[in-house]
Amino acid sequence: MLSLDYHTYLLTIVSTVLVGKKLWHGWIVAAVNSVVICFIGVRTAQFGFVPANLFCIGLYASNVSSWRPKDAGRSSLESPLPPTASS
Repeated sequence: MLSLDYHTYLLTIVSTVLVGKKLWHGWIVAAVNSVVICFIGVRTAQFGFVPANLFCIGLYASNVSSWRPKDAGRSSLESPLPPTASS
C-alpha cells in the first residue's frame, strides 16, 4: 500500500491539473490533500502543518463557492429551452 506521502503527491498533481484546466473540482481534491497533510503533521508531530492546511481548506471552500456555476443547483428540466428558429 502506498504511504501517505505518495497519496499527497498524487493529490497535489491531480488538483493542480484540474485547477489549471479551470475546473472547480480541483479545489475539492486540494482540500482532501490538505486533510491528508494535516493527518501527516499530527502523526509526525509536525504541528505547524495543521493550522496552515486548515487555512488552506477554508480558502479552497471559498474558491469552490466562487468558481462553481451560479445555476449549478438547477436541473436540466428547470432550465429554459433554447429559442427555436422560425421559418
